Amino acid sequence: MSDTFTVEDNHQEPSLFQAFIPIIFLTALLFVNVWIFSSDSLEGSNQIVLLLSSAVAGLVATKLGVGWEVMQNKIVRSIGSALPAIIILFFIGSLSGTWMLSGIVPTMIYYGLQILNPTIFLFAAVIICAIVSLATGSSWSTVATIGVALLGIGRALGMGDGIIAGAIISGAYFGDKMSPLSDTTNLAPAMAGTDLFTHIRYMAYTTGPSIGITMVIFLLIGIFSSSSGSVQDIQPVLDALDGTYNISGWLFIVPVVVIFMIAKKVPAAPALLVGTLLGAVAAFVFQGDLVAQMGKQIYTPSDTFNFPLSEEFATIMVAMYGDLSVETTSPAVNDLLSTSGMAGMLKTIWLIVTAMIFGGVMESAGLLKRIAQWVISLVNSTGSLIAATTGTCLFFNVTASDQYLAIVVPGRMYSDIYKKRGLMPENLSRTLEDTGTVTSVLIPWNTCGATQSSVLGVSTFAYAPYCFFNIISPFMTMLFGYMGWKIRMIKEKKQQLKAA
Repeated sequence: MSDTFTVEDNHQEPSLFQAFIPIIFLTALLFVNVWIFSSDSLEGSNQIVLLLSSAVAGLVATKLGVGWEVMQNKIVRSIGSALPAIIILFFIGSLSGTWMLSGIVPTMIYYGLQILNPTIFLFAAVIICAIVSLATGSSWSTVATIGVALLGIGRALGMGDGIIAGAIISGAYFGDKMSPLSDTTNLAPAMAGTDLFTHIRYMAYTTGPSIGITMVIFLLIGIFSSSSGSVQDIQPVLDALDGTYNISGWLFIVPVVVIFMIAKKVPAAPALLVGTLLGAVAAFVFQGDLVAQMGKQIYTPSDTFNFPLSEEFATIMVAMYGDLSVETTSPAVNDLLSTSGMAGMLKTIWLIVTAMIFGGVMESAGLLKRIAQWVISLVNSTGSLIAATTGTCLFFNVTASDQYLAIVVPGRMYSDIYKKRGLMPENLSRTLEDTGTVTSVLIPWNTCGATQSSVLGVSTFAYAPYCFFNIISPFMTMLFGYMGWKIRMIKEKKQQLKAA
């Protein structure tokens, strides 16, 4: 191998140790960071750690002879590649706001709770949490609201805390993983280099069997166990939703339209914009009184000039861009019906930008390339590459204690490796979510594990053995890799393999 190689200018080739220096620094500082800030580490401290790690990578790059202009160009290109995902995140923030205000999400929750049945409680709990998490895009909100209510019901039925929490978390993380409103579901394709809806469609191949097996397990547990009790504890939640919103099946027209557009492969941004605008119209049509009432708290009419429907307009606009909370008779439901619009996406966007800065500096000196060469030397098949990605995501969930970093860092590390092996980026994005997103809640010192354990009042070690979906998902993605199922190849590479 030559002593030097060219990225954008001639510089010294990094050693493997030099390539790992920024990664080691990042991992160590993130561990300390999460230890100090716990679940608040995403508020800004993790982003600062990424910038400091970028500085360390910059020092290594300078030592290797890389100039600042080369680093800066790589940073700009890296951030530019994430701009489509950032635009989509803004639209998702506004969509979540109008769908909450219009009653679309509350209606999904309301009907989801109707399927609750004591005979199949665990099975139903998975489905309910999956529906709510799909609708909201947040496993944390689902667990903290509906999950807490279901835990109380399960206890009344005489079930153990660990198995109830396992069912709740399995459903919540399935919905979070598959929802286009979820930040991790947007983060993974952004890091891998694919688009949101391609990622979701491709992820369904591994996620479908995983949740299917999970539901069968919980159904069998429910059938062969005896319990007695009442599900009347859920009635206050239903009453709070029904008393605040005009619950109507017609509201499902809006998500059906968006799903239809996605099926027709309409680009994500236009589809989400249409969904946002339809949600705004639905809010005006179905929740007119609620919208007007909230508008009185937001908008102060002018003595000299006033538009018709100013209060309604103000409420809908705030739902799109800022903080909005719908008050009901249930404090737990109030937490679920809060939205932050576009502004709520800024922390995730901040994380993406700082991660792309880190990746850009690493790429400018060929540090990621050097690590990639080492990884490639260890893997001899697509299955082993996916297994290596799975192990890396799990490693960062354990050491960095944050699911976002377990997606961001491996995503930047492996993107070029997948391309060189002729694999489409959705293979990588799927693996990132099948491991990085779902295993975070199984680790007690991870922000997800610590938060869910605290919210539910159930030890991570108590519920982890029953989080069947979270346990099965990494093994499912590796199984697909080793068996060669639904592995999408780059066309040119696929043609070369056929010719050979």
